[in-house]
Order: sequence, then structure tokens, then C-alpha cells
Amino acid sequence: QVQLVESGGGLVQAGASLRLSCAASGRAVSSYPMGWWRQAPGKEREIVAAISWNSPKTYYADSMKGRFTISRDNAKNTVYLQMNRLEPEDTAVYYCAASRIYESEDIAPWYIYEYDYWGQGTQVTVSS
Repeated sequence: QVQLVESGGGLVQAGASLRLSCAASGRAVSSYPMGWWRQAPGKEREIVAAISWNSPKTYYADSMKGRFTISRDNAKNTVYLQMNRLEPEDTAVYYCAASRIYESEDIAPWYIYEYDYWGQGTQVTVSS
């Protein structure tokens, strides 16, 4: 079993930066593609970014391109999301997820059903 714990969220002003971390335990996720998702109040959970297990492939939702960067350190069993130029519209709970079904495949999945393990989320609030 895999446990994912997100950290790094908080309250910031528009234009600020935050770096989210997702630490995995229970089983190494170094061979799993990973993703960051977010869910704002009253909205569906949406993909933010995804990264393949060995990092060459990444995927970003259109509104995050150029502002957010996903990365991973497999030696630390940790995935990161660097968020720059934050906007009030980025306010949401951010979730980390792991895709066991694509273990060791060079895929950065972007559909919610492709993810098997989820963290509890970390709140990001951006004030205007």
C-alpha cells in the first residue's frame, strides 16, 4: 500500500509562489507516474500536472503552463509542484496521486481513473 502526504500549502497573495511537496511512504513510488490535482469549492477535481516515472514526460493543464512545474526526486520518494505567479483562481485543495496501473511506463497520465492512490490534500488560498 502507498501513503501520500502533501505539504506546502498556505495563504498567499496574488503573484506569489508556493512549492508543494508530496512524500510517499509504505511503498516506493519511484516507478509510478505521479500527478497533482486540485479541487475548488463546488467544482470537479481537475488535473494540474503529471510526470512519468523517470521524468522525461510531463503534462500540464493549459492554465498552468508556464507558471507551474512538476518534478520528482525518486531517491527521496517525493514529488514537487512549483507554483509561480499564483492567481486567485488557483485557490483549491491540491492533491497528489500515484498511478500504479502505469508502473514503469513512460506515461504522464491525465485522467482521474488512471490514478490509484491519493493523498489527503493541502489547501492553497490565493488572495487578490
